[in-house]
Amino acid sequence: MSAFQELNVYQPTRQTYVVLPLRFTGLNDRQYVVTNLAGEFLTIERATLQSFLRHELPNSDQAYIDLRAQHFLVDDSTAIAPELLALKIRTRYRRLSQFTALHLFVVTLRCEHSCPYCQVSRQSEDRVAFDMPDSVARAALDFCFRSPSPDLKIEFQGGEPLLNFELIKTIVGEAKERNRAAGKRLAFVIATNLALMSREILDFCRAHDILISTSLDGPKALHNANRPRPGGDSYERTIAGIRLVRDQLGRDRVSALMTTTESSLDCVGEIIDEYLAQGFGEIFLRPLSPYGFAIRTKAYRAYSADRWLDFYKKGLDYIIELNRQGVPFLEVYAATILKKMFTSDDPGYVDLTNPAGIGIGAVAYNYDGDVYASDESRMLAEMGDTTFRLGHVLKQSYEDIFGAPQLLEPLDASFAQSVPMCTDCAFEPYCGADPVFHHKTFGDFVGRKPESEFCSRNMTIFRFLIERMQSDVFVKRLFRQWATR
Repeated sequence: MSAFQELNVYQPTRQTYVVLPLRFTGLNDRQYVVTNLAGEFLTIERATLQSFLRHELPNSDQAYIDLRAQHFLVDDSTAIAPELLALKIRTRYRRLSQFTALHLFVVTLRCEHSCPYCQVSRQSEDRVAFDMPDSVARAALDFCFRSPSPDLKIEFQGGEPLLNFELIKTIVGEAKERNRAAGKRLAFVIATNLALMSREILDFCRAHDILISTSLDGPKALHNANRPRPGGDSYERTIAGIRLVRDQLGRDRVSALMTTTESSLDCVGEIIDEYLAQGFGEIFLRPLSPYGFAIRTKAYRAYSADRWLDFYKKGLDYIIELNRQGVPFLEVYAATILKKMFTSDDPGYVDLTNPAGIGIGAVAYNYDGDVYASDESRMLAEMGDTTFRLGHVLKQSYEDIFGAPQLLEPLDASFAQSVPMCTDCAFEPYCGADPVFHHKTFGDFVGRKPESEFCSRNMTIFRFLIERMQSDVFVKRLFRQWATR
């Protein structure tokens, strides 16, 4: 007698199936992308999709087998599919119960750079009235340690935060002392242009395990044009600072971000080469945001979303070819999306979370004690729009701040699964709700989706990533590696 039953035992006993909740959208003239609530996706032919939705797809068809394996249908052999789908959805949203892990301390608005695209409306170096007082910092720490998250990351922002380094030392010391009782996984980051970095500061960073994040816009001429400072030597100081940090703290203790200006659009290859030359293994190709000096100087409107998407696609293709030639290198935004496509683990990137990441993913304590739902919210406030101001650390309680209508109303209104067009969009599981961006550009928390640059930019990237995987086995393997890094 065989130890195994015949294959037909495992076949469905009837030809009917139940279609589980799904969305679909055209990928090209003949193919469609189909996604389920957990974000799993398939690309299938138009005729196959029609047959599937008419309940006419034979169970012997390979598409049927694929759809069943990824929980798009239930038949007699897959009764557990709804439970597995629910488990993946719960996993995707598990961050909501442990909200606000990232706390941004704007210790000063002063800065010695004068970048025309500055989104935080920095103040000149001598205006100490724009430094955070000690009393505000300690009250902000009270809020920070009320967070239910077991992970707390305190990021020092500016202006240039090293212009108020003494306060950074106070906050780090006080946070570590409080954490003796709290027992959180506590981390610190200083977001700095590195121009003022010194061995004394690095000694403190090494003693307290502080990470460094800096800005590198590309090669010397581009970086110095984008980021003017007295002496015109921003690039030289940044590169020297990166080397100093690596020497003193370790190679992986410094990361860099770039911002795309109009001057960047024709040199994405050179920008990526600069990151390789400086020993970085990844780059985040970021567009400008509509805040601060980027609006006043008209830098934000210097290029369209379509021009930035051309820049992004060329950059991603260049990175793919580098990997094909044996040079490992990664684009961070694509990797973030791919993680959402291929795993149930939401990376928690604020712009791509739903419900929106404001207040839940991050909160910003401004130099003057005002609390904002995100870094972009406080950038908006510096332009005179305080829609997302949640309160003041010395005047309101934790409950007042995180229960404020200025936070709850935009979270409710922008929840993508109930927003017209988002609720039907096949890419909703990968996208986010960005009420701050849409309030700035349309005057409400939702915006007009057909005209939204946020939507057009992200939907184009989602399609581009899937198309590249469809057409190239190497790319599909590479993208899966990025998703699980």
